[in-house]
Amino acid sequence: MGTVVDSANQGAGSLTINKKVTVVFVLGGPGSGKGTQCANIVENFGYTHLSAGDLLRAEIKSGSENGTMISNMIKEGKIVPSEVTIKLLQRAIQENGNDKFLIDGFPRNEENRAAFELVTGIEPEFVLFFDCPEEEMEKRLLGRNQGREDDNIETIRKRFKVYMESSLPVIEYYNSKGKVRKIDAAKPVGEVFEAVKAVFAPADEKVAA
Repeated sequence: MGTVVDSANQGAGSLTINKKVTVVFVLGGPGSGKGTQCANIVENFGYTHLSAGDLLRAEIKSGSENGTMISNMIKEGKIVPSEVTIKLLQRAIQENGNDKFLIDGFPRNEENRAAFELVTGIEPEFVLFFDCPEEEMEKRLLGRNQGREDDNIETIRKRFKVYMESSLPVIEYYNSKGKVRKIDAAKPVGEVFEAVKAVFAPADEKVAA
């Protein structure tokens, strides 16, 4: 079996990212408000929002061989291999005219992170981490998901547990490199965005403010 790089690069010739791009990883637990804030960042700072989950779902919908494989893995409760998600992210970055990207919901774990940097040669500019207490996320999810089958407490707590165990090492790794921008996501949406704006506003604007 080849390395992650081999398997991700096979037949991916044209997918190699041959432009200079700025990537920001967006991390935070379920219900931390990432989606809302990503939409605000796109609108105000001209980024393109790439959601790993959305890309996987779109690939499944496309009916491609790759999509069928992803669908089967998800049905069997298996984790989609890093290189599959990375290939989809590479393609989305390469085919998009923009050069600034928010990557949301990825990397989910240390292995994702290492594989992404290895395969794409891209290190994130920084990691936007929406830090929100579990009780607050729980309250939001229960309020938001009325009637959905995954709105029960057990499922929500399971999702939190998986998130904490797998994502925290990624946050710690980037924190050790001084790349984590932590946002208090428990505040009202408007206040959270004020904190986000302070992270994205160019340094000269901050001086002027």
